Amino acid sequence: MEIVVGVLSVAVIVLGIAVVIMVRKSDGSADASDREALEADIQSLLKAQQALSGQINSVTATQIQSTESISKTVAQSQAKLTKEVNERLDKVDQRMGATLNESAKETAKSLGKLSERLTTIDDAQKNIVGLADQVVSLQHILADNSTRGAWGEVQLEQIVEDLLPSFAYKMQATLKNSKIVDCLINLPYPPGPIAVDAKFPLAAYEKMLNAEDDASRASSARQLTADTRAHVKDIADKYVGQPIDDEAKTSESALMFIPSEAVYGELHANHPKVIEDSHKYKVYLVSPTTLMATLTTVRAILRDVEMRKQAGVIQSEVGKLLVDVVRLSDRVSSLDRHFDQASRDIEQIKTSAGKIESRSGKIESLDLDDPEEIEGSEPEALAGG
Repeated sequence: MEIVVGVLSVAVIVLGIAVVIMVRKSDGSADASDREALEADIQSLLKAQQALSGQINSVTATQIQSTESISKTVAQSQAKLTKEVNERLDKVDQRMGATLNESAKETAKSLGKLSERLTTIDDAQKNIVGLADQVVSLQHILADNSTRGAWGEVQLEQIVEDLLPSFAYKMQATLKNSKIVDCLINLPYPPGPIAVDAKFPLAAYEKMLNAEDDASRASSARQLTADTRAHVKDIADKYVGQPIDDEAKTSESALMFIPSEAVYGELHANHPKVIEDSHKYKVYLVSPTTLMATLTTVRAILRDVEMRKQAGVIQSEVGKLLVDVVRLSDRVSSLDRHFDQASRDIEQIKTSAGKIESRSGKIESLDLDDPEEIEGSEPEALAGG
């Protein structure tokens, strides 16, 4: 806008200069009227220039105001926009921070759980390795007959200790025939103390399982039958109906404890001769599970026996209590009679006391200064006995 104003000013100045030059050039030839007309035109032109300058100044002022207003509005809008952008950026930063914190916490938790699971897996792996070593060592232990028998005795002792009170059994009991039984369960007669002996025919059973053909499997099965029948007969000869001391003897039956459910199941499923011999010699096969069931029944029997003993004691004590009650009743009756006699004696004492009190009153009422009154009163006093 300032460029336009400058151009117009220059144009007016140039026009004025041209008019002056024309006036000078025509001074000689122009007349007074033309000069006046030219001056009038110049004055008119100057007025127009002034008017144009005023309009230009007005337009310039308006443009400045508009520019300032626009600048102010733009500045306000820019400030408002900047504020809103900053606020939104702050919210975005807060949300991003919270999200990152939550993500970090969840990640930490996940890593912690993962570490725990890895630790658990590592421990389980160590346990598996240890268990494998134990299984290998157990296989070496069970390969020997003596250690295999000791392992069966230990398992038998643990089961008996868990299910029976200490007075109800004896481990490694010696009989009168000098034979030592693994466990002797003290049951009342009948049936009397029952012998339990641990046997573990594992060698023939493992050969039967690992046999590569039917012939080897059948041979191992026959060996398992023969070994178990030999154990049954041995238990019957040593522990069935044998004297324990000079007064007691074992029951007419015994238990053969087999510490393997698999061997026990195999004997009952596929070796009928073993079961026949066990019934014949009254030596009954038991596994850990069936032994626990048997001992549970034994415990119930022992509890019933103890309850009967206690019931006899209670009955005896009740009889003694009845005798004491009868004696107490007699003594109460005697005491009641004594109370009645004492009550009568007290009544008699009260009567005598009343008489004494009455006579004392009469004695106090006598006038000892009057002999006649004394003489008149003496017979009456002597007569009142």
